Amino acid sequence: MATMAKPTGPTGTHDFTGEEKRVIFASSLGTVFEWYDFYLYAVLAPFFAALFFPPGNATAALLSAFAAYAAGFLIRPFGALLFGRIGDLVGRKYTFLVTILVMGFSTFAVGLLPTFASVGWLAPILMVSLRLLQGLALGGEYGGAATYVAEHAAPGRRGYDTSWIQTTATLGLFLALIVIGLCRFTGWMTPAQFSEWGWRLPFLVSLVLLIFSVYIRLKLSESPVFQRMKAEGKGSKAPLTESFLRYPNNKYVLLALLGATAGQGVVWYTGQFYALFFLTITLKVDGMTAYTMIGLALIFGTPFFIFFGWLSDRIGRLKIILAGCLLAAITYFPLFGALTHYVNPALEQFQQKNAITVAAKDCQFHIFVGPWSKFSECDRAQDFLTKAGLSFTKVPLPAGATENVIITISNTEIRGFEAAKVSAILKEKGYPASADKNAINWPMTMLVLWIMLIYVTMVYGPIAAFLVEMFPTKIRYTSMSLPYHIGNGWFGGMLPLLATALAAASGDIYYGLWYPIIVALMTFVIGLLFLKDRKDIDLHADESAYK
Repeated sequence: MATMAKPTGPTGTHDFTGEEKRVIFASSLGTVFEWYDFYLYAVLAPFFAALFFPPGNATAALLSAFAAYAAGFLIRPFGALLFGRIGDLVGRKYTFLVTILVMGFSTFAVGLLPTFASVGWLAPILMVSLRLLQGLALGGEYGGAATYVAEHAAPGRRGYDTSWIQTTATLGLFLALIVIGLCRFTGWMTPAQFSEWGWRLPFLVSLVLLIFSVYIRLKLSESPVFQRMKAEGKGSKAPLTESFLRYPNNKYVLLALLGATAGQGVVWYTGQFYALFFLTITLKVDGMTAYTMIGLALIFGTPFFIFFGWLSDRIGRLKIILAGCLLAAITYFPLFGALTHYVNPALEQFQQKNAITVAAKDCQFHIFVGPWSKFSECDRAQDFLTKAGLSFTKVPLPAGATENVIITISNTEIRGFEAAKVSAILKEKGYPASADKNAINWPMTMLVLWIMLIYVTMVYGPIAAFLVEMFPTKIRYTSMSLPYHIGNGWFGGMLPLLATALAAASGDIYYGLWYPIIVALMTFVIGLLFLKDRKDIDLHADESAYK
């Protein structure tokens, strides 16, 4: 393995060798493009609700879009199993070369899809199928890239080296925001043109990125740690069995999930995606302004992935990850309340002046929405108010009431639900249908978003090195990939869907935050009690060193 100088500081001189530069650059760049592919749909999920799902109920379509978004996350652990096994048997390099090919071609195919207006329910079926392929590929990509970089890194700098991989998900999101923003908001195409054909361009561009990424990765050599293991004949013949059916490794896989990656996953998606959706859907910020806000927060926050990766080489990974989970759980409610206050003060004032109650029957809790879903009058009323960014109190339907729904806005009672009638009453009482850009407090808004990004960098910057160091070489790819992708793909990826459904069902626009708060607190407690740091372990060490 090449000799590498030890780091001198978080942003000081780090005398990378030529090999180390190639490894980090090629792994990171390819992973950036892969995250870009995966997150294009995430950014456009609210927009796709109207393109790929039936009209008639805005929240139902949005939940459907989020369900398709979540499908890509739900399949990721299976990609971790499939490609993790191949990576431990065949090698790291060629495995994550295959994953980027699958991701690139499935993303390119999204740009060719017909819409619901053209082919009906076949459109979302095709969309979900491609999302599943994307998720399968991503399930194999991250573990391979993180393992590959860590196995090239010198002791004492694994956190720093792998932190460059940790920037890729955020940079991929940033790239997606830029490309979509250029298409939607720069004026070279109208909103109608973007809806008709322009939305396809960001997906079609991925083919160019794919070719570039494959070319770079073909020039890489296999991980020296893996090569040494194979030369010594110490590889695993059954990595799945040894990872998940053999003690104590199966215990560490479970602890890695519940005590590290689950909390990391919900903090990551709350600070970036849920914040974006909260701005655009709940606070009624226009798309370009919201993209700019999140994009600036990403720019100011991304260097801290490197900082916390570097810091983890000095003080340990686990304490930084758990501190991020705890801070997020304690402060999410005040932070999102502050977003409302600084981004759309008119909406906050309207809510304070106008108490809203909903008395109804036949109310249902909808998560996975499809042709089987039936929406009652109560569901449509709650959908309308939640989409308006308004909290409401649910009260019993008066005895003898003949209507299924009675909405009270301040002192005005509306019997039965008609969207036009409710809209008229809201307008009469001064409801702001969109956020006033001139009323946004930009410095305070950016501070709030930056704080949430700092939590993201705390939990995510050190996580790759932490997971790599938990498992021996012969089953490392498989063992670390599964808890990572369940934590991020299931716990994290389900967040927008669950939070949106919880807010609509409860009547409180902030109620969905309970989900990431509870998961983050669970991770903090389990990680504190049952996990230990292994930042100084030798990755060449015998399997007994990992017990």
